[in-house]
Amino acid sequence: MTRVVATGTFDLLHPGHVLYLERSKDLGDELVVIVARDVNVRHKPKPIVPEDQRLKMVQALKPVDNAVLGEEKDVFLTIEKLQPDIITLGFDQHFDPAFLEAELSRRGLHPSIVRIEAQESCDLCSSRRIASKILVRFRGRRV
Repeated sequence: MTRVVATGTFDLLHPGHVLYLERSKDLGDELVVIVARDVNVRHKPKPIVPEDQRLKMVQALKPVDNAVLGEEKDVFLTIEKLQPDIITLGFDQHFDPAFLEAELSRRGLHPSIVRIEAQESCDLCSSRRIASKILVRFRGRRV
């Protein structure tokens, strides 16, 4: 059985997230998704949706066999526990595959790192674009 692990923040779910997870699932028999903890999101604004709710949403997606919250202190511990054959990265994820391979190898892990280049082209296939549209629509209004 081939275990695939996908990772991400998954704030404001959109079709781009679904495409990433579908393509990840296509690579193996089991897809486990690691949802980033709020404290570990440093490369972009903090998530709008709390981590427990983001986890629940990802768990409900059809391609996902299991979803877990990542570790707060050592993000590689979850990978060590899951022992994946493949780790997928989204087209815009900030991870350096060479760094990941080196760190995982240092820990005795040797999964393939696959970047999923496919992306949706819709106007609202980005959490940032969704948030911007909400701001424009409700600027100056009480919600």
